[in-house]
Amino acid sequence: ARAGKRVVLVDENPVPPASMGDDIPLHYGQRMSGAVRNVGAMTEAMISAEPLLEAAFDAGVDVRLGTIVWGLYANGASVGWLPGKVAGLSDGQRSWMLGFDAAVIATGRRDMGLAFPGWERPGVMGATAAVRLARLGALAARRAVVLGTSAEVLSAALAMQQAGVEIAAVVEQATAPIGPTDLLAALGAPVLTSHVIARAEGVEEVECAVVTSLDAHGQRTLGSDVLIACDTIVLGVGTVPVIELTDAIGCRNAFVPERGGHVPVTDHHHQTSIAGVYAAGDCAGIWAAKTLDRRIAEAEGRRAAAHAIGAPLDEALALPTLAYDFAAYRLSWVRAAVVDADGAAHVCQCESVTARDILEVRPPNYLQWLSPFRNNPDLSSLLGNGAPSPDQVKRLTRAGMGLCQGRRCREQVGALLALGGHVPLAQVPLGTYRAPVRPMPLEVIGAVPEPEEMAAHWDTWFGITGQVRGSWEFLLPDLPAVQAETQE
Repeated sequence: ARAGKRVVLVDENPVPPASMGDDIPLHYGQRMSGAVRNVGAMTEAMISAEPLLEAAFDAGVDVRLGTIVWGLYANGASVGWLPGKVAGLSDGQRSWMLGFDAAVIATGRRDMGLAFPGWERPGVMGATAAVRLARLGALAARRAVVLGTSAEVLSAALAMQQAGVEIAAVVEQATAPIGPTDLLAALGAPVLTSHVIARAEGVEEVECAVVTSLDAHGQRTLGSDVLIACDTIVLGVGTVPVIELTDAIGCRNAFVPERGGHVPVTDHHHQTSIAGVYAAGDCAGIWAAKTLDRRIAEAEGRRAAAHAIGAPLDEALALPTLAYDFAAYRLSWVRAAVVDADGAAHVCQCESVTARDILEVRPPNYLQWLSPFRNNPDLSSLLGNGAPSPDQVKRLTRAGMGLCQGRRCREQVGALLALGGHVPLAQVPLGTYRAPVRPMPLEVIGAVPEPEEMAAHWDTWFGITGQVRGSWEFLLPDLPAVQAETQE
């Protein structure tokens, strides 16, 4: 903006209480206090927590808070008629399209779900949501059990502790913590290594966490259950870069363990495979040093913005490091907490799909499909050679097709397919999804004005080609004159 460019800053926060109730965009677990209903107070708290917002106002940036970007579009394989890159925006009351030359996407991170029995109860929440609510003074938790020991979840636990929440225990399935030891020492909570969450118990919401020990082979030890009284269980077993917008516009992605999984491929300017589209912050990669020092993310944003206006910076790039086996860690949590669980918790809560449904590729339960004949339930037998495809499993089981659009189950499904298909996690492709990347009422998204070009090419918005074809094209392909007469 100071370089004379017209800049629009869009942020979906403060998130409406109704969206938070549906765990959108984060896994809030019904642990937000009544303060979130006061939009003015939440906006004020948000600006107070981020002084750069006020600086953006002063610099003449068009700041749009409480506004979502539900889609990004650019000419490519499925669209070829757009005048340029376009963003779909909505403030909850209306929706509109905004053209742009360059976009810096900094959509942050979310937390991987973990389908242990009882994880659908109010009180089970993600670490990122806990931090967000704690910093806004809107976290309604008193005593929490934390799952995982990464830098991300430990820093979240410290933020909760500073907000007045007692950390009852930190549970880690590995034989030793994977995060910084100084954070664990600062937290001062009991750490249970070689333990896994068995279930969450309570009448209407979480009242206690039941954890069980694991032997040297990662198997549960019978009779080792420990009950820990709490009202909140924090999911910190995997932090996920939020790449829905970069994926929606067609940026190339790659599985990079050092950056937290699937991330957009970027150059040293943080530009993606699409010119003028940049990724910065946690959506471009998550690692411990970046989590603990926000200046790394700030430098990424500056570098991207400078390149967008033609003034590249020569700042040194921060390189990610990883002190543990990313894939093995994630798979071990899913195996111990989900596959070996007592009971059949829903991995996909929206569509009521269990881990066994996914591993055996069963149709949705509500179809009540029963057959005396059953194929070999081995994934390789059911789905063919190669790595199992989340998209194929989604079509057969509906896992990932609910309101949350796969945010709670996408990584779990990938881990289950790696375990069931006996393939490395890196070989399981990222499941696809479509815009809008946030649920929207049809009355809002349907109000977007359609120019003549859009109406004339509506099918290309969905990647559809040649769907409407006359019968003459199939019956008489070698008789042009007859084709013309028939068509006429």
